[in-house]
Amino acid sequence: MKVDNDLVRHIAQLANLPLTDKEVEIFRPQLEQILCYVDQLAKVDTAGVEPTFQVLDNTCNIWREDKVSGHCLTQKEALSQAATTHQGYFVADNVFGGKKVRLPKKITRPILDKYNSVLTKVDPQGNLGHKDLFCTKGIETTAGAKVLNGYLPQYSATVVEQLARIGYKLKFKLNQDAWGHGSSGENSDFGPTKNPWDLSRVAGGSSSGSAVAVATGEVEIATGTDTCGSIRMPANFCNICGMKPTYGALSRYGVIAFASSLDCPSLFARSVTKLKEVFNKIAVSDSHDATSQSQARNKAVKKIKTIGLVKEFVNNKLILAGAKLLETQGVKLRNVSLPHANYGIAAYYLIAPTETCSNLARYDGVRFGHDRSNFGPEAKRRIMLGSFAASAGYAAKYYAKAAKIRSLIINDFAKVFQDVDAVLAPVSPTPAFKLGKNMADPLAMYLEDIYAAPASLAGLPSLALPCGFTQNKLPVGMQLIGPRWSENGLFQLGEQFQKITNYHLQRPIL
Repeated sequence: MKVDNDLVRHIAQLANLPLTDKEVEIFRPQLEQILCYVDQLAKVDTAGVEPTFQVLDNTCNIWREDKVSGHCLTQKEALSQAATTHQGYFVADNVFGGKKVRLPKKITRPILDKYNSVLTKVDPQGNLGHKDLFCTKGIETTAGAKVLNGYLPQYSATVVEQLARIGYKLKFKLNQDAWGHGSSGENSDFGPTKNPWDLSRVAGGSSSGSAVAVATGEVEIATGTDTCGSIRMPANFCNICGMKPTYGALSRYGVIAFASSLDCPSLFARSVTKLKEVFNKIAVSDSHDATSQSQARNKAVKKIKTIGLVKEFVNNKLILAGAKLLETQGVKLRNVSLPHANYGIAAYYLIAPTETCSNLARYDGVRFGHDRSNFGPEAKRRIMLGSFAASAGYAAKYYAKAAKIRSLIINDFAKVFQDVDAVLAPVSPTPAFKLGKNMADPLAMYLEDIYAAPASLAGLPSLALPCGFTQNKLPVGMQLIGPRWSENGLFQLGEQFQKITNYHLQRPIL
């Protein structure tokens, strides 16, 4: 796919993004490189394959009549975060007049800890941290983005309310890649989060601050979201445990959306036991989230007796050693194949940007937040990718094709789970890498998620837990992927692993 400056400007105009000439020059080769990479999907035979746009259990959509409930905002609350109002209305630009490009105001925030993991301090007596993607009533929520700097939600996310209900007290709102866009924690508009095991390295993203706060013992539990490894990657890099649950297991209500068919709110903890304890208390259906209504969530726990090692994944020595330890506990190992797994990243970076360009369209500075000139480079890149992939003449080639690849990946897992109870895989190709290493090469950064993408596209649960250290004393984790709603089977196996190892007990030198 050849991309020239005029095409970049055209896509930016479709996406309502103001770009400078310098930005056009930067984005042009990056978009061309990414589109060339995703062109590999063209060689996959998808004739007769139905596309998958949503992974809900036996459901295409859920409809109900609108109902007035206690969560409705008053007019005053609804208008409270607007930039300009007039007689009870939002004031917007005249769409028939020429728009002026507004340069973003310089927004700075104090660094509150040496890891830059904390964005807002709430209560020093607290034991809980929330990724700044979770709305907290009356407490600043930025999604790590300058667009939302200063935004005070008028309601709290369901997960926030559930954790408060069971006794957890909020201590911090935590740093993240802006909007959840990132594998490293470096895409936060308020600066990168640093890894407590080595301050010159990344903490993993997008839930970077949450992983660091748990790893350093600042909080007992922290929330995160996993759209394509955003819980598993930070857990992997920071030597803690994180669960990417079945899609729909935890309510997305009040969590700022990235890619709606992929977003999975969940938790970090130091041990699998603590993770299981808290997760099971808040993993309930929510009337405010149609994706949480599956009846299959209450199915009986199946003990995991057989694990598959995926031949398409490069399982390093530490991952294989972890597998051998599980084998000593009576778990059988088998080699399995996920033939379409390596197409996961290419499919993901068409599906997720298409969904995010839609979700981020609301951020125009009218009802809340600042205008679109405040978007950071990664957000702009993903908005443009999505706008292009879904545009007239290209939707079938890119978005629909990626949705068919998604179906093939789901089918691959279904076939594998006829022979094994779970799959063991690495979380990432490398341990935590140096800050800045991949920032000039978006595709290299995207490929860090190559082992995370398949489970995300299929809507499957995946438990990340520590399994050793490199010679440089950097943590390495592994992930256990199971069928839909097998979280408690994965927890049982994870607990079994942690009874015979002490990797999760080791702490960074603070």
